[in-house]
Amino acid sequence: MAVLSVLALALLSTGAAAKVCTNVTVPVDINARQGVFDVPVLQGNLDATTFAQNFTNIGRNFTDDALVDYQTVTGRYNISAKFCRPDQENGTNPTVQVLTHGIGFDKSYWDIPFNAYNYSYIDVAVDDYGFSTVSIDRFGIGNSSKGDPLNLIQAPAEVSALYEITKMLRAGTFPTVDTAFKKIVHVGHSFGSVQSYLLSALDPTATDGLVLTGWSLNATWLPLTLADWNVHLARLNQPLRFGNISTSAVQQAYSYLDSFGAGNTDLVEILDRALALVGIDISRQDIWEELATTEVGDIVNGVNETVTPIPQDLPTGYLTWVDFTANQFAFLLPGFYDLALGLFSERTKQPVTLGEIFTLGNGAPPTTPFSGPVQIVTGRQDVIYCGGDCLATGGVAESIPAMAQMAFPNASAFEAYIQPNTGHGINAHYNSTGAYHVIQQWLLSQGLGSS
Repeated sequence: MAVLSVLALALLSTGAAAKVCTNVTVPVDINARQGVFDVPVLQGNLDATTFAQNFTNIGRNFTDDALVDYQTVTGRYNISAKFCRPDQENGTNPTVQVLTHGIGFDKSYWDIPFNAYNYSYIDVAVDDYGFSTVSIDRFGIGNSSKGDPLNLIQAPAEVSALYEITKMLRAGTFPTVDTAFKKIVHVGHSFGSVQSYLLSALDPTATDGLVLTGWSLNATWLPLTLADWNVHLARLNQPLRFGNISTSAVQQAYSYLDSFGAGNTDLVEILDRALALVGIDISRQDIWEELATTEVGDIVNGVNETVTPIPQDLPTGYLTWVDFTANQFAFLLPGFYDLALGLFSERTKQPVTLGEIFTLGNGAPPTTPFSGPVQIVTGRQDVIYCGGDCLATGGVAESIPAMAQMAFPNASAFEAYIQPNTGHGINAHYNSTGAYHVIQQWLLSQGLGSS
């Protein structure tokens, strides 16, 4: 009842608010000790498959096999960020949430530009509860600096970037923001939760509260996930975004499609006519399924965009899952997400690096000395961290995420909340805003709201 009263007060006091956001490039000085791995340079998709076979082989520890040394990585790199605040801030002690996305996403995961932003986490946190937010593209991903996908873009370097951004927010030196935040909460999703956890172990004073979404301590199903992804080279999977295809090449493709006489915006019509010419009768729905949900759809993603994507020419050590069918298996619960949003997430997906795969939780300390409040929020049907049912514990705990309490022996408060009818990608489900309110409500109950 007390929490509901706090919620009602927050809604009444900020109901008319609207977020004001600024996109900013943040130079950070990275300093991280991380592994040196020796694997052959990937030449094609079969090499990516070989990597996945080696990594998921139950008879070997491929990370240890590939590790040949350690090195300290230093340098100045740029992190792309978006700072949002209420248009009218009440009080003098605002709280900022630092939002770190998981694999396959960028910072737009927290403010999805789909269906009038109805899935926006930031809208709920800022407009309804008066928080400020900083969402970042992790180092090596999105609009942040890219680099060697094997021995530079790894978890330790990404955590170092997150740490530097956190220190700026604490000191009042974050670009375009003149506030020195006394209360900083770190909210992560999946790999972003891993990094938030690592940050709290690196410096338990860096954060005042942890919200770890799409996460548990159980990594049993990570090999299953990699197998499901059937990883391909990102530059081959979506060549218009991740390869080196020029605008002129895209225009030539348009001209070629025009030669079929169907116009360059209806690929289903083009394929339908081509198949009819050779006597193959396939329904337009089946053609659409083939184009939209398999790698054919990924290859043509970008052809019909209003603005031709700028090719990123990523090295071959940047990988991605094969198509939307793999996307659904890992991230989405059938029947509880909008297919249009699912396909949007496929068109805008982000890659993962070899270095990230090697350091995905590898070497993470079993506990953190962090002494503030911790909340874990995971979808009931999360495949990656719960094997498809977060309540399937055999009676030894309330949920699989709840078992992570042992990693926070000094936490002032701990809660594991299981969001119903939700897969791993919480923010892409119909009921995502329900989870958002649970998080904000819990933060207020822990005294971490803006004041």
